[in-house]
This record gives sequence, C-alpha cells and structure tokens, in this order.
Amino acid sequence: MNDQVFRNMRNLMVDRQLVSRGISDPRVLEAVRNVPRHEFIPVQNQRYSYDDSPVPIGNGQTISQPYMVAYMAESAKIRPSDKVLEIGTGCGYSASVLSQLCSSLFTVETIPALAERAKVQLQNYSNIHCFLSDGSLGLPEHAPFDAIVVTAGAPKIPESLRSQLAVNGRMIIPVHNDHMGYEELLRVIRNSEDDYSIEKLMDVRFVPLVGEEGWKH
Repeated sequence: MNDQVFRNMRNLMVDRQLVSRGISDPRVLEAVRNVPRHEFIPVQNQRYSYDDSPVPIGNGQTISQPYMVAYMAESAKIRPSDKVLEIGTGCGYSASVLSQLCSSLFTVETIPALAERAKVQLQNYSNIHCFLSDGSLGLPEHAPFDAIVVTAGAPKIPESLRSQLAVNGRMIIPVHNDHMGYEELLRVIRNSEDDYSIEKLMDVRFVPLVGEEGWKH
C-alpha cells in the first residue's frame, strides 16, 4: 500500500473511530490525522494499522487502540505551552501524537529494545526527549509537568508521578481495580501543593506498568 492509501485509511479512522465516539478537540483530531500510524508498526502487521484495536509491536507490548490514544490526549487537556511526561513510549506512536499538542514531551520506556527503536523512529521530532528508565518513578530531574500520560496499568497511583505534577497539572493513568480485575482510567488533578482530585473516566485494559512503584517483574 502506498502513502495515499494509508492517508485515506487514516482519515476514515479519525472520522469513524474518533469523531463518531465524541472526540471533538480539533487539535487532537488534527494530530492523529498527521501521524502515519503504520510507520510505527512492524511491517508484517501494517495492514492492521488503522483498525479499531491494539496491534502487537513485539516484546509482549502493543500499540494502543487509536481511540484510546486520542481519548487520553484529549482528557489531559494539553495546551501548546505545556511540558508533558509520557510513561510507556512503546513504539513511539502516542509520543508523536502528544508532541504536536505541547511545547515539549518527555517520554520514558523501560524495555531497552523498544526504547532504542522508538528513539530512532522519533529522531526527527525536535520537541521529544526519550529516556530509558523506570517509568513508575517518572523523571524528577525534569519535573514539574503540566500533564502526565501513563500508557500502562498501575497497581495504584505512583506517588513519584503524583508529586511531579505541576499545580493545576493533569495526569491520565490506568489503575488496577482489585475487585473487577481490570483497570480504571483516572484523571488526577493537582489543585494545590497538597490537594489532589481524582475522577474516573472509563474502564480499560492496558499492559502492566512494571517498576519500583508499579508491578514487580
């Protein structure tokens, strides 16, 4: 398939999977239209690039469903001047979308092979900074962040990430519900130095957030 075919598929994806489900932020929709999702997916799976589902990217990981990437980006209410932290670079697709919404994006991956592949994939994005480290601990040396987007399910909200939010900052994070056996997507807002509010957005399923303040290996 050539680039025009992929572009047509991408536009259909935005209209049918995002707009029809209520994604309305024009900046988010434009970012998703601009990013060639197929380029972040292994060649053997590229025919599934614009399907309404996650796609395997190797190392037991997946690229998130397009709707979920857009929903999390919209829910984070990212402004053009914001500094954003993403936990779970994966193949780099979500980072490329988020980077178009903010001033600077810091993204962390814990799996070396994925981190190296994403770093190459994202090398032409001047406002993306890639790190290989424990995502559950965030990047304290670069905090505070106006928004944090976590693309892996945590057993609870990591205190390190919570503390790295700027006042009025927003964190979107899937957190495991012990009783139901899946994750709840939460929006955490730091109202002041010591006051946070938490809002449940929807039920979701994500790969686990592994790390010191996440799930253990």
